[in-house]
Amino acid sequence: MRTRIKICGITRPEDALAAAEAGADAIGLVFWPKSPRHVTLPQAVEICTALPPFVSTVGLFLDAEEARVEETLRQVPLDLLQFHGDECPADCSRYGWPYIKAIGMQGGTDAVRYAETYPDAAGFLLDSHAVGEAGGTGKTFDWSAIPELERPLILAGGLNPDNVAEAVRTVRPWAVDVSSGVESEPGIKDAALIERFISEVRKADE
Repeated sequence: MRTRIKICGITRPEDALAAAEAGADAIGLVFWPKSPRHVTLPQAVEICTALPPFVSTVGLFLDAEEARVEETLRQVPLDLLQFHGDECPADCSRYGWPYIKAIGMQGGTDAVRYAETYPDAAGFLLDSHAVGEAGGTGKTFDWSAIPELERPLILAGGLNPDNVAEAVRTVRPWAVDVSSGVESEPGIKDAALIERFISEVRKADE
């Protein structure tokens, strides 16, 4: 199986293109205002317009107001929503859009039981934050603690070109998600790091 790759926290069209040209399957746009990787709606539209075909766009929200999500969907051509906060199942499904739900793996979270409460989620993103926290810590968590989930598992949390091959071989996730691990500074991606990250994933897939 080929591990899918998402480069998250894109803030510039040139970084989106670098990700696409290196072979990324998806890019992530952060719509949480407190994030250093936050993008405005015009920025997001510009980034999406620059992308070539067959690269998915994912919009990340954290406990956003319904009106904010709806306005984003009206303006930005998103393929998938990613909910990273305390959103209940109804909050995630109300838009009629495919979504993934983040699960914070710190603090003794029972990922299996948590996932069962989101029956219509397309998949689950396992990150290194605790439930109720924002994520984006740049830290890994204990990969041996990952349970079997019935839907696709996206591995995040502290991944970078130096550890992603080990992560893929250990977890065998459906996809990996990286943000700070391929940056020169918050919100600014490094094309060489993106290329190296994707190369390491492909090596682990062989």
